[in-house]
Amino acid sequence: MEIEYEDFIKLDIRVGLIKSCEKVPKSRNLYKLMVDCGESSLRQILTGISLYYPPKELVNEKIVVLTNLKPRKIMGVESQGMLLAADFNNEPFLLKIDEKRSTIPPGSRIK
Repeated sequence: MEIEYEDFIKLDIRVGLIKSCEKVPKSRNLYKLMVDCGESSLRQILTGISLYYPPKELVNEKIVVLTNLKPRKIMGVESQGMLLAADFNNEPFLLKIDEKRSTIPPGSRIK
């Protein structure tokens, strides 16, 4: 499905820095992440990648975040955005910022 450029520019995609990661109690594969997206407070984002990434591998990673997704409750916990990942053979591969470009601050817009 093709979209118009006007649809694409509605997406607010930013660099996020994962500050903490913890398993959501009673869930099979959910993590609750606290992510710095360059705003006055951290964003709480839920993601179903715990079967593929240990928490210590995620903390301090710069990732790609869709920030203007409508908040949604999952298992009673609010998620305030979405991490972007590639899907290959039903396995997620988290999109990360190149370490050589690590000076890019959280909140930087991706266009």
